Amino acid sequence: MSDPLRVDYHVHSTFSDDAVSSPSENIAAAYSIGLRELRLVDHVRQSTTWVPDFVAAVAAERVPDGLMIVTGVEAKILDSTGRLDIPSDLIIGVRGVDAVLIADHQFPGTDGPWSPREVRERIQRGLAASDAVDLLVGALIAAMESVSAGQLAHCFSILPKIGLNEEDLTAEHLDAWASAAARTGTLIEVNEKWACPGPRALVAARQAGATIVASTDSHIASDIGRYERVATVLEAMT
Repeated sequence: MSDPLRVDYHVHSTFSDDAVSSPSENIAAAYSIGLRELRLVDHVRQSTTWVPDFVAAVAAERVPDGLMIVTGVEAKILDSTGRLDIPSDLIIGVRGVDAVLIADHQFPGTDGPWSPREVRERIQRGLAASDAVDLLVGALIAAMESVSAGQLAHCFSILPKIGLNEEDLTAEHLDAWASAAARTGTLIEVNEKWACPGPRALVAARQAGATIVASTDSHIASDIGRYERVATVLEAMT
């Protein structure tokens, strides 16, 4: 991508219960600062029913020339099999959203999502850090393979919450993760809020041929396309 900072691939609207800007306001903000691509994204769970309304609302927007709008829903990984917290009737593609953003909001445990506190306690009781990372990477790969169009949202942001960091990922972990992203066509976002994935993971992604995009994870229109940490991470890749 010739100018990765002219896109924002993770922007929330009032369809998410923690965001304050409408799709119209997000589109206007993106256009005003010269972005050329914008992904409108909102949080879903298995019980969510408003996705068709979201898709219709975005389709009804007037999009300025020179700006491309794509859509997505953000869902957490539920367990180590890569199962996602998405509605059973979710449509991806024509008449649906363009992608599913795969998020590590909680840790994908063997019997369901584990809170960061629970994972820290399991590590204190003897769960090896290497085994925890194996579970996470395996779940990420399985989740990527489970959807026809995916994007990794703030990938590895769960690690510091459980007392680990990206240095706990081996070269083998990163190779498997990056190869899966390339094989499945899953986009890897560099997230402004969490400054992840870091340069080491992104180099592995680039070497594998995966596509890397920038995102702010904005919950208010004034934050769209405003990059500091992403620019630093991308610079460190070179």
